Amino acid sequence: MNRDLLSIAVRDDRDVFAVRQLGREVAEAVGLDDLDQIRVGTALSEVGREIVGSARDAEVAFRLDDMTGLIVDIVYSAGAEVVAPGGVTLAARLMDAVEHDDDLRRITMIKKVPGVLAPEEPHLGEIRAKMIELAPAGILEELRQQNRELASALEDSRNQRERLLRLNAELEETNQGVFALYNQLSEELEETNRGVVALYAELDEKSAQLREASEAKNRFWATVSHELRTPLNSVIGLVRLLLGPGGEELSEEQHLQVELIGNSAQTLLALVAELLDMAKAESGHITSQPSVVDLPALAERLRMTLHPTTGIDGVRLTVDVSRAAETLLTDEVLLSRILRNLLSNALKFTESGTVDMTAYNDDDGDVVFVVADTGIGIPQEHQERVFEEFFQVPGAAQARARGTGLGLPYARRLAEVLGGTLSLASVPGEGTTVTVRLPQIGPTGDEEPGAAHQTDPQ
Repeated sequence: MNRDLLSIAVRDDRDVFAVRQLGREVAEAVGLDDLDQIRVGTALSEVGREIVGSARDAEVAFRLDDMTGLIVDIVYSAGAEVVAPGGVTLAARLMDAVEHDDDLRRITMIKKVPGVLAPEEPHLGEIRAKMIELAPAGILEELRQQNRELASALEDSRNQRERLLRLNAELEETNQGVFALYNQLSEELEETNRGVVALYAELDEKSAQLREASEAKNRFWATVSHELRTPLNSVIGLVRLLLGPGGEELSEEQHLQVELIGNSAQTLLALVAELLDMAKAESGHITSQPSVVDLPALAERLRMTLHPTTGIDGVRLTVDVSRAAETLLTDEVLLSRILRNLLSNALKFTESGTVDMTAYNDDDGDVVFVVADTGIGIPQEHQERVFEEFFQVPGAAQARARGTGLGLPYARRLAEVLGGTLSLASVPGEGTTVTVRLPQIGPTGDEEPGAAHQTDPQ
């Protein structure tokens, strides 16, 4: 809904000043802020000067629209020239909308008014009365008003400049803090990097020392093994001579003592051989020499070899490889050592019950050997430590024989040489189950099958 406020005629420069002042007063009356009041007044001044400069008269009408806002209609008289667009263009930058139709000699300017644009009629009457009472301002008064506006604008500019200076100071202080933090973090990071470099250097040094210690240990084992085997073989040979048919007749007690010496020498020789093989395995000198293995024959040899050590104590040894293929392409010597160690270990720590070895082919084509006993078992917290060299399970000394702590580590290393795995599961008081999983051929299967296995020359 449009509501007419008032209108004013513009014929000369004085009227231009008056309409400018009146435009500001109308803008203030309808609720526009200071900046918008200046914009309305300046737009009217620029358009008025263009009209007067073209030797025309104009009628300026102010209206208030409920939806649009403040509307200023300028209707000017006919003239010989078109109204210059410069003032209209500047007014378009100051107002929300400006329409110019030179054919109709009409310029419409719109300034949106915030809030409710539907004042009561009595209030509109007050606005009209106030506008009518305003006398056209003179040039001097207009200049004073412009000076006041300029001073106000300068004050606002100074305030804005001070505010920008404060913000710039705060930003500079923040930047200094950020740079200080960055420098601190850089120093800490550099120090950390130096520490990491030093740690890596220390680790490399420790690794080198460990490698040297491991090589020295392997050399020591190999040297000691070689040095001990010769006198041990001599002791075993002398025992055989004493107990053989060509020797002097011994009393029963002497015979038992000589047998004890021979058994001890055999045990010590086996331990020395294990030490030598462990040293070879750790240094990578043991390699598999695949050949076709007759699995039932191998199992029977193991049963016959180990059976005399059982039976008298109520331990039954059974071997069943019927579910596996009869032949296996692998290293027969290493496989025999693995199974002999596992069976000996099981018999050693089983006082009564059974020790069973079974073999079968799984779905992946691997051959799986399982050695299960009903012995003393291994506690859960020690089931990984038994693969450490020379580790003894606490309480195992109560068994009828004490192990060396090399059997399981040695068997696992040989299984890895064959490209397989060795795992263990045990329940204390119920027994232990060791599973060996081997492929049909080891990692060095490209070697000629049936080649001689590398052994110690002594």
